[in-house]
Amino acid sequence: MNVTVKAVLGTELYYTEVTAGSNVLITDEPADLGGQNKGFNPFEVLATSLASCTAATLRMYMDRKKWEAEKIVVEIEMTRDTTGTKTTFNRKVSFEGALLDADMQKRLAIIADKCPVHKVLTGEVTINTELAV
Repeated sequence: MNVTVKAVLGTELYYTEVTAGSNVLITDEPADLGGQNKGFNPFEVLATSLASCTAATLRMYMDRKKWEAEKIVVEIEMTRDTTGTKTTFNRKVSFEGALLDADMQKRLAIIADKCPVHKVLTGEVTINTELAV
């Protein structure tokens, strides 16, 4: 799977337009960091990726199994230690309008970990940087 996004930051402090195909996402920093809080900050985007991927993965699985749920709600709390070297994601998943027995819940917990973003975050990552001046 290849994904390409492009982030463009002009002279307006930290206000960044990120495009992926025809979709646009605005990111910014909070006012206390010099931004204007006009969009998600980068850490919120990271947590959003895990939350939305988890929800979609669970929905796909439940649809295949014909397990009903009106809503799947995924909450992510991301914390970093004071050195910035260890990050923890706490993920809470709830289901509205679903009748799930203990075995189904156990299976869904396993499926949540199969979300592609979860796999990226827990797998080996390489970042290559090229400057084009």
